[in-house]
Amino acid sequence: MQTARVLGVRFHIITPAEALDAAQRFLDEDDSMKAVYTPNPEIVMRARQDAAFMDVLNRGNLVIPDGIGVVYAMRMNGVKIGDRVTGYDLVQSLLAHLAQSGKTAYFLGGKEESVSKAKLNMEAQYPGLQIVGYHNGYFDTEAETLILEDIRRLKPDLLLVFLGFPKQEKWIDAHRDLPVRLAIGAGGSVDGMSGLVPRAPLFFQKCGLEWLYRLLCEPSRWRRQLILPKFMLTAIGVRLFGEQRK
Repeated sequence: MQTARVLGVRFHIITPAEALDAAQRFLDEDDSMKAVYTPNPEIVMRARQDAAFMDVLNRGNLVIPDGIGVVYAMRMNGVKIGDRVTGYDLVQSLLAHLAQSGKTAYFLGGKEESVSKAKLNMEAQYPGLQIVGYHNGYFDTEAETLILEDIRRLKPDLLLVFLGFPKQEKWIDAHRDLPVRLAIGAGGSVDGMSGLVPRAPLFFQKCGLEWLYRLLCEPSRWRRQLILPKFMLTAIGVRLFGEQRK
């Protein structure tokens, strides 16, 4: 797969269909855990301030551009790429695949209400889907040991980690020895899967404006959205003048 870097983060130049095909191949392999990460502009900007996080992202087996700003930045650098590849849609396609193939999943992270409802909703949406275990994202070291033991015992094919960035990516990277074929840092997808947070209407999705819909629904997020113009200005500056950071 071809790759391109955006402010230091290595992305795969890939279509949604190709991303699904690659993830399904990972699920068929039986050697070591493969990691899929879905950086958006906010995650890229965080990685620029956290070298360890940047290294984790760049060790991902599949890193998809989940954010229209990332796609624009790639196009600005002459990369021929289509639409963004959303982590939520990739996860949904994989869960449908699991339901048909008999493979299993484990959910880790989010609030107890979110992750438990997500499990029930996904099992109802995809008859035959086996979510063999789940745990919320609020755990101490002792509880984490039990979670790891549970995952090792259940050996799920797919592990969805909803701990938010950069914790989820670092957690996956630190536990690449788990008997899991594919792990995905799925972030806030658990809220959409639970039904507690409605996903943006199709119009907003197709226009790459899910961030705007989320802002309209939750105006308190406005401070977080300031990272989007900062990301684009940084990408433009690097394109024109090169990387100025020490």
